[in-house]
Amino acid sequence: MNKVFLIGNLTRDPEMRTTQSGVSLCSFTIAVNRRRSSNAEAGQPEADFFRITAWRQLGDICGRYLAKGRKVAITGTVSASAFIGQDGQARASLEVQADDVEFLTPRSEQGDVGGYAPAAAPAAPRPAASAPAYGSAPQGGGFVQVDEEELPF
Repeated sequence: MNKVFLIGNLTRDPEMRTTQSGVSLCSFTIAVNRRRSSNAEAGQPEADFFRITAWRQLGDICGRYLAKGRKVAITGTVSASAFIGQDGQARASLEVQADDVEFLTPRSEQGDVGGYAPAAAPAAPRPAASAPAYGSAPQGGGFVQVDEEELPF
């Protein structure tokens, strides 16, 4: 089974292209930080770089809404290729064909740079309720006393 799950940040803006048959594709590179690294103590985490290719409608969406620095989760298949670099050294490259791309950068951190935040003005604040709704946090951010009879389990 060839399946890869990656979470990383775009290293540059996506590049849109169209094949001769009219199929659109979007390619971009993400940097995935390693959990442990020898340079972590120096403040510079080590990263692996993956080239991502998204085809058709997924590629259109990525090209429209993604930009350098955005965090994404990628699910897809990975392929490795070897080649000789311009310096004569043998090199390897990992490329992922994306099956699914999830945008992880919160809208509040987007700004309006090609973001996917709504263009409409922000909604008016909701009026405060006297009691918090089921599943919501109280206004003070603390805990609320709950009777055992009110628990759903």
